[in-house]
Amino acid sequence: MAVTLAVLDTDSGFVHVLLKRAEALGWRSRRFEAPPRLDEFSAGRVNALVVDIAMFGPAGWDWLERVAQELPGMAVLVCTGRSTVAQRVRGLRLGADDWITKPCHPEEVVARVEAALRARMRVVGRREIEPLRAGELEIRPEQYQAFVAGRSADLTRREYELLEVLAKAQGRVLQREEIYRAVWGYTMAHGDRSVDVFVRKLRKKLEAVSPEFEYIHTHFGIGYRFDPRPRSIAGAPPTQTSSFDATALPTQEEPGSVDPAGGSEVPGRPARRLRAVSA
Repeated sequence: MAVTLAVLDTDSGFVHVLLKRAEALGWRSRRFEAPPRLDEFSAGRVNALVVDIAMFGPAGWDWLERVAQELPGMAVLVCTGRSTVAQRVRGLRLGADDWITKPCHPEEVVARVEAALRARMRVVGRREIEPLRAGELEIRPEQYQAFVAGRSADLTRREYELLEVLAKAQGRVLQREEIYRAVWGYTMAHGDRSVDVFVRKLRKKLEAVSPEFEYIHTHFGIGYRFDPRPRSIAGAPPTQTSSFDATALPTQEEPGSVDPAGGSEVPGRPARRLRAVSA
């Protein structure tokens, strides 16, 4: 695999040795002493980025999260000075593939870049070659994106991962805790509403590109279910197998009501309409 490594760091001595080692391996390399536009990473086909987020100050966390969301195909390794456990955990949860503490040997950094790239290749190898189709959506794993008639839903990495987890459940109701572990990678804290917030964001983006379909249904007190249906019949019990997967087993729904938080169904309650109230 041809590797392009980018380094964003002001430590010239460290960067020089690191890039010399990368070039000895036959890698292409790019050095940045100031944050470039994110599209420069895409244009340069950068596979891995080694970055010292200390150069950003407090804004480093927001920058790291944005890079991880907007460039999901690029491995990001933070290589910085002394840090606390809380800082390292935060960085990894925001999307960093690894966290390396300076002073460190460039050989170790190269080895960690190789490990991050191998891990990503294993994930890519497990991904389906063909896009996943559901309702009007075409979910493309290799692009971390969903499209309707060629129009992108402009999903962030986290929103895409949420959609993929729900869609692959093929009509099964997923509990909030189950979704959180699959998308965020760790146990959901009591009172954390991240799943609900991201489901709301995802629904809004799907509705923008596919207004005639409803994709995500709420099961009150439990979680969410992915089942694409035309909105004209979304509130009624199903009469046929979900259009998501022609081989899926039919599912029987209970009558539901509108979820005031933006969902669709609340088991055990009669259906009702929401009336708009002017300010």
